[in-house]
Amino acid sequence: MTSTASHQSVLDKPFVLDLFAGPGGLDVAGHALAIPSLGIEWDRSACLTRYAAGLDTLHADVSAVRRDSFESLPPEINVLAGGPPCQTYSVAGKGAGRKALDEVKKYIERLMAGDPDRAIDKDLKSLSDPRTALVLEPLRYAIQATRSQNRGRRPYDVIVLEQVPAVVGLWDHYEKVLEETGLPDGTRYEVVVDVLDTETYGVPQTRRRAVLIARRVGLGGPALPPPSHHAYEAKEWNRRSDDAALRVHRPPEAHQPTLCDGDTDEGGTPEIVERRTTDPDEKRPWVSMGEVLAARVGTHAGRATPFLVRSNYGSSGIPGRRGVRTDRQPAATVTGRISRFVVFEHLDEKVVREGARFSMNEAGMLQSFPPDYPWSGTAQAQQVGNAVPPLFGAHLLSAALGLPAPTPDLMRKPWQPATEEQRAKLRSHGCGAADTCTARCPRPEDQKSVPASE
Repeated sequence: MTSTASHQSVLDKPFVLDLFAGPGGLDVAGHALAIPSLGIEWDRSACLTRYAAGLDTLHADVSAVRRDSFESLPPEINVLAGGPPCQTYSVAGKGAGRKALDEVKKYIERLMAGDPDRAIDKDLKSLSDPRTALVLEPLRYAIQATRSQNRGRRPYDVIVLEQVPAVVGLWDHYEKVLEETGLPDGTRYEVVVDVLDTETYGVPQTRRRAVLIARRVGLGGPALPPPSHHAYEAKEWNRRSDDAALRVHRPPEAHQPTLCDGDTDEGGTPEIVERRTTDPDEKRPWVSMGEVLAARVGTHAGRATPFLVRSNYGSSGIPGRRGVRTDRQPAATVTGRISRFVVFEHLDEKVVREGARFSMNEAGMLQSFPPDYPWSGTAQAQQVGNAVPPLFGAHLLSAALGLPAPTPDLMRKPWQPATEEQRAKLRSHGCGAADTCTARCPRPEDQKSVPASE
């Protein structure tokens, strides 16, 4: 459910094309907002999850669909969305994309000038990592829409993009050319770009994303979604050491961890602290792991609190220091390493219960997926980490379309998986057969080089 405030969508019948759709974060958001969508996804396992969830899907290469079968896409699509693979741009990767940012900007200029696709494709082969060029695909789709006979040469009305913060410079360049240069047919957009914190939209984890929202000129200027929750600010919490359940946890010096994001006392040792309860500007407090995981819902039996979580990656950019948070804090950024996080009971790293890792259901819930989302196939932890947090996606779509902001409990109801008949129908459409991939699907050996979006 969304809020009851009076709003009128900028579009009569929004229909989303989700590029690099992953396991369905943005499509789940659309489903919750009663907005139809079609996702294009390369990774076989992510598509299996999407079919199981009942999401309309094409198991295909985004670039190949644009080149070879764009005319077969539903002409009703009027919203373009996507999160291109970010591995080459991410600070966690080797950084080929960051080094190529200026070069990619030159390709943006060439696309807007109307350079032939064949010439651009030939030159893009010189990039050291082919995934770097995928950040151009949303723009190439926007241009292709103005050339499509199937759509009557009609441009997309709304564009919504999200990526890792390192790509904000490219989104800024997108903004410049969409507003000042316009597409080759003359279509111009009004655009907003920023880096947003997902916990300020009710997602129970700290995660930063560079977002772009564009509306075609004439539909009214877009706005970023207003934050609904407070940012995670450890230094502003009220410290409380007299509660036995919130005792300061000081493990032995030999393996002493530190809390993520600088959550330490002045001496550098971890301290359990109490959330701020004041609400001067009517924003809600950020959502903690315990708030999401403690209660029994659907098949989730509920996780006993208090608990402590040690992440698999370093704190403050130092790999040797594993970040630690308690159930009263939001999760650290959920990535494909979420299955390696260790969960300790009673705020004591010596007390580990059976099944100490997060289940995939719990990992999905920390991403704000509904409970019982049907994770399928292999590399499920990577699917979870790659996904757009659905609640965050719902805020983006609502802002882009002028809809009321979603309520915090939008994703709390257990997901109803597709029936076997529905799965078979979706896979027949997405893969070409009811129970298997076909020759038109990306080959597994090719998928190793371009995994699902992160």
